[in-house]
Amino acid sequence: MIQRGYRALVLWIVWAAASLVVILGLYNDTGVWGFVQSDASHITWVIIGFFLVGVLISFVLMLLVTFESVHVDRLQQIARASGWTGIEHTPKRLVLAKFFDALRTVIGTNSEVDIESLVDVEFAPYQRVAHALEVFGNLMITFGLIGTVVGLSLTLSGLTTSLQALGEDQEQLLSGLRSAMEGMGTAFYATLLGAVFGGVLLRVFAHINQNGVESLEDSLQRIFLVYCAADIKPSPQRDIRLLDSEIQAITRNLERLHATLGDTRHMIADFSKELVQLRKIEGDETMMRSTLEQQREYLGTLRTEFQLKRMNKKRWWSVFRHSFYKES
Repeated sequence: MIQRGYRALVLWIVWAAASLVVILGLYNDTGVWGFVQSDASHITWVIIGFFLVGVLISFVLMLLVTFESVHVDRLQQIARASGWTGIEHTPKRLVLAKFFDALRTVIGTNSEVDIESLVDVEFAPYQRVAHALEVFGNLMITFGLIGTVVGLSLTLSGLTTSLQALGEDQEQLLSGLRSAMEGMGTAFYATLLGAVFGGVLLRVFAHINQNGVESLEDSLQRIFLVYCAADIKPSPQRDIRLLDSEIQAITRNLERLHATLGDTRHMIADFSKELVQLRKIEGDETMMRSTLEQQREYLGTLRTEFQLKRMNKKRWWSVFRHSFYKES
């Protein structure tokens, strides 16, 4: 069973494989690549370039949507168990983080929350990119039509040259016919590439991206409408629940602090025992040096342990920066 957050990405990969099969079929059956290499109008190159850029944009957008969809699935499990108060950790970047920052601001001011409007506003960049992919597809179809007109123009020009040289200049006659055939090739292949790449392949990619963004928005709205509606609506009951959540968080922090103080008490007791042993062996210089070395290693171990504990609460580079200044 495919996890819901990955469904759009799996569908994108399946369609990418189908697109590759179609492109290989065009390459083998129509000889399109041979014409593209000799295309004097370069319209087919423009169509292929737009298609590659569109596929790249579609893939990047699908990765971002998949990342946020997977995180929304995790948040749904948390919200089902604890409601809004249980949603504490959100991504530090991307659109989902901006959404939660805006939502916390609205709830903090005790204002009425319009989840649907807020989701539409915050996820508008994804919608614009998905819409841009559809515009890319329409542009490729337009370029195909332009290629058709250009090709027909070249065909008419070549036929005119051939008719003028008929019975007079054999080389000019053949040159005009070649120009007419090249014009027909431009009209045919430009229309084919524009219709297949822009009208079918890229348009389906854009549709998959659009569905992925809409599915992400629907999942996020469902979380707050089903599991968090009572917590985000201004009311005395919500304030009581939020206060209770804060009290529970403070209680957990006090328990951690108590456990840390207990560990520190044991460390100090062990250090005191070592000091007592150090007084007993003051007369033995060799033994004293050995004991001091052991104490130095022990203190180094304690420093490393405190740094590791600090890394769980702070950014790692601040810990190493503190250690560097301490040593210097």
